[in-house]
This record gives sequence, C-alpha cells and structure tokens, in this order.
Amino acid sequence: MRLLMIEDDIALSTATKISLERAGYQVDLSPDGSEGLELALTGAYDLLLVDRMLPGLNGTAVVSAIRMREMTTPIIILTALDGINDRVEGLDAGADDYLTKPFATQELLARLRALSRRPSGWQHGKIIDWHDLSLMPWANELHGPAGKCSISKHECDLLETFLKAGGQTLPRAMLFARIWGAYADIEDGNLDRYVHFLRRRLKTVGSSVTLKTVYGVGYRLEVGAC
Repeated sequence: MRLLMIEDDIALSTATKISLERAGYQVDLSPDGSEGLELALTGAYDLLLVDRMLPGLNGTAVVSAIRMREMTTPIIILTALDGINDRVEGLDAGADDYLTKPFATQELLARLRALSRRPSGWQHGKIIDWHDLSLMPWANELHGPAGKCSISKHECDLLETFLKAGGQTLPRAMLFARIWGAYADIEDGNLDRYVHFLRRRLKTVGSSVTLKTVYGVGYRLEVGAC
C-alpha cells in the first residue's frame, strides 16, 4: 500500500518513512502543501499523512481541496497544535484522524490499522475480487477460473490498482506514481512492459478480464473485451 506524507520537517518525514517501510508500506514524501496536493490528486495513494503547518498551502487547505474533489482517500493530520479548535478545524475540513506531534511510530501504525478496518476504507492485506479474478496482495498471487499463478511485486501493485478502480480508465501518470513513486526515474516503456506481463497473467489463469489500451490516456480493465 502506498502512502503520501506531506511534511516539511525533513528529519521527521525521513524517520517516519523508514519506520513505515519496515512495516511493509510504500511511502512518498513531499515537503510543500501545493506540491503535496498535486501528488494527492493523482489518486495514486491509499492514505495521506498531512502536516497542518506547511509552506505553499497549509494542511487544512490541502485536505479541503481534496474533499472538494470528492476524493475519499483516508487522511491523517499530523500537527504540533493540540488545541480543541485546531482538532475540530482539521476534522471539519475532511480529515479522518488527527495525530499530535511528537508521536510514537506504534501509535501511527495503530491508527493506520484502525482506518483499514472501516467498512468503506482502504484495506491492507485483503483479498481483492473482481469478476472472475481474486488477487491476494500479501502473497503476490492471482487466482482465476483456470487456476492460480504467482506474480511479481510490481505486477501485483499494478493489478491491485486496476482491480480497485474497476472499469475506470487510469491515466499513465497516475499509474507511474502509484507503482514507482512520484519521483522515480523510470522509462516510459516500463509501464507498457508490465501491462504486457499482466495480460499474459490474465490469460494464464483463464480470465475473461482484459486490459484495454486507451490511446493518449492510459489503460482500463474490461470484461470479455477483445
């Protein structure tokens, strides 16, 4: 699962990133509110950690802008401001939770787990079913009518993104950010290569689901498409 942490305290964000990655999460960092909002709006992230006091655009404004676009990505506000009015303002802006600095990594991980248990929320380690496919992300394993096969981590992350989006067309930029991170120096053809791999995997498990190229935009899943 990929998280975005929008935080201008570089020491804190770096340390938190290391701890979260040890716990199995993928983490991108942004030190600026405006840049962080741009990244968040790609839809590439399962959860956002947003500092309240940010250069460019403050955290409350970032959260409000995300919710105005009807995005439901879970958001935790991180801040040294612990007054009741500060908490109310952040939550009213659309945040799902509020964590006061300094915080223990164990508490942050517990809050991530709590958000994952919400019925409509993001799930960590859940089987993802779509039509005749079942994906087990923790095992990098795909099941279909003709059996199962193992897939690579990048293939799994990419397919998970498609399955969660259903039949929606996903832009190439969003897929790059989702799989390799916002700042990765990756050749454009890498995405097409992994799409090719996934098409082979879908055939291997006998699925009626196919990956369709939407020229000039990206890709989407279709059922029974040629």
